[in-house]
Amino acid sequence: MSQMPYEADFTAARAEQSTFVAKVYGWMSAGLMLTAVVALATANSPTMIRAIFGNRALFFGLIIGELLLVIVLSAAINRMSAGLATVMFLAYAAVNGLTLSMIFLIYTKASLTSTFFVTGGTFGALSLYGYYTKRDLTSIGNLCMMALFGLIIASVVNLFWANSTLYWIVTYAGVLIFVGLTAYDTQKIKRIAASVGTDGQVVRKAAILGALRLYLDFINLFLLLLRLLGRRR
Repeated sequence: MSQMPYEADFTAARAEQSTFVAKVYGWMSAGLMLTAVVALATANSPTMIRAIFGNRALFFGLIIGELLLVIVLSAAINRMSAGLATVMFLAYAAVNGLTLSMIFLIYTKASLTSTFFVTGGTFGALSLYGYYTKRDLTSIGNLCMMALFGLIIASVVNLFWANSTLYWIVTYAGVLIFVGLTAYDTQKIKRIAASVGTDGQVVRKAAILGALRLYLDFINLFLLLLRLLGRRR
């Protein structure tokens, strides 16, 4: 029996949605892999470690460069080509690998590996929840975004105050915030997939932006869990 027209349209829409979501996770995975490769290569190069962490100007320059890449990519992606957006995303992932290389020197490889798998499992479960839940997570997402600003302020303050209690409050609160953001961002990406259309450039840029959001959720969740689960050398 042939499909009715509306059934065929629904099936096509679901297929396009699944394809878009797969592209988002594909780019996110590529970004994470690039970050891991760069971080590991840097950690195994004493020359690179000395150059980055022995030079405060270079280190903070890389941090500022990362922030600028995220801000520009998020704010101006509609005005750039899909190719440029892709290059900027991969550049951000690579620079992030340079600054994150220190974790390989601070934590044992076993604890890095176990924390990565814990993060992956947690992230995967929350992504599935965000994708399949019928509940609107907008209010949770907005609350988490507001809490994130507070978390950033508290983290900056604690750089100067160095209070251990605030450190752990920020850590536990951060885990909860990125747990909520992972589910919310996944649901948002699913909604974008239903309305992004078929224009190749538009689809590619939307996929890159979605990948950036999920990449940030994963990396931050990993770093926060590493504070809790990581074993120092």
